[in-house]
Amino acid sequence: MATPLKIDFVSDVSCPWCVIGLRALEQAAERLAGEVQLDLHFQPFELNPQMGPEGQDIGEHLQQKYGASAEQREATRAAIAARGAELGFTFTPGARGRIYNTFDAHRLLHWAELQGRQPALKNALFKAYFTDGEDPSNHELLVRLAGDVGLDLAEARTLLQSDRYATEVREREQFYLQQGIHSVPAVIVNGRHLIQGGQPVEVFEQALRQIAAAA
Repeated sequence: MATPLKIDFVSDVSCPWCVIGLRALEQAAERLAGEVQLDLHFQPFELNPQMGPEGQDIGEHLQQKYGASAEQREATRAAIAARGAELGFTFTPGARGRIYNTFDAHRLLHWAELQGRQPALKNALFKAYFTDGEDPSNHELLVRLAGDVGLDLAEARTLLQSDRYATEVREREQFYLQQGIHSVPAVIVNGRHLIQGGQPVEVFEQALRQIAAAA
């Protein structure tokens, strides 16, 4: 009988390493089919909570935030694209031209969790931003993605036009910050075990097997 493992996957929809971490975690779970059963919950984290509605050029943003040169940014982009390709995910070159505010996407994800559609919406958001180069703060995009994964379009639109779930999302963000989570992805297993970063499939596989055996 498979051992159930609760996974709190703390991440932002504009974080490329979160895509890599999620894909690697999912593939590790596939390798452990019959041994473990993941109960996956996506928790909100904003890399840029003060980002304005117009967003910011990504090169300018990375230079300001990290002091990264154009050469360093290109090397990082190439490494991310290569890791993505290994895991079956396409990071389209040049698609991600700007950084955007992601708070409304997190509100929509909170609702999607209540409707049992959160993993599908999370993956749709990752594809929209990193593969298709779309703006994850745009309400029309968010409504369309909600519909694509089986959520009610009218309710999604109404939610986004209100401040519904804003308090809940901020409370969750603060909880994880207070727990010492300051970079993502952060994968928390059974509320106790932390796996940090976009680790290889083998790292997730070994960690999940060990935690399941101990449980």
